[in-house]
Amino acid sequence: MARIDGVDGKSGGPVLRMLYRFAAKRFGAVPEPLTVLAHHRGLMGANVVHELAAQRASTVLPAAVRELAVYRVAQRLGCSWCVDFGAMLQRLDGLDVERLAHIDDHATSSAYTDDERLAIAYADAMTDTPVGVTDAQFAELRERFGEKGVLELTYQIALENMRARMNGTLGIVDQGFSSGEACRVPTR
Repeated sequence: MARIDGVDGKSGGPVLRMLYRFAAKRFGAVPEPLTVLAHHRGLMGANVVHELAAQRASTVLPAAVRELAVYRVAQRLGCSWCVDFGAMLQRLDGLDVERLAHIDDHATSSAYTDDERLAIAYADAMTDTPVGVTDAQFAELRERFGEKGVLELTYQIALENMRARMNGTLGIVDQGFSSGEACRVPTR
């Protein structure tokens, strides 16, 4: 249970009701992090605009590469909400969610491409404390994905670190967005 109860859409006014309807239509339910942020309308608005802008701008990398890296961060940080939501997004994008159960074996598994392995390892290095990205690792990513691609990957991994840490701190847990085996992926 979240440490701060979400704002009910019925008591939130017309703008909040419209935002909740949009979110429910897009995702099947209103994401709990949004309902909790609704207590602070300025931050909620900034978050919505930022998320939409980051999504719209992320067009350089293949979706599978980007989404696997983001998912890995959620899994490493133990954000069950992010794991749940990320698995749903991958399923809706037509990506193979069955292989998420084997993400810990990404370095040796034939289920992952070389590009995906690089992105997952980069997500691990960026999520470590302190950050463990090496010059050689960065150079390989830059060569493989180009400057825009590595910037996009870096940004998305950093953004997921923020989401996962915020949701974990606020006690926001999985909401049932994913289905099947994907929602049973263990978190660390």
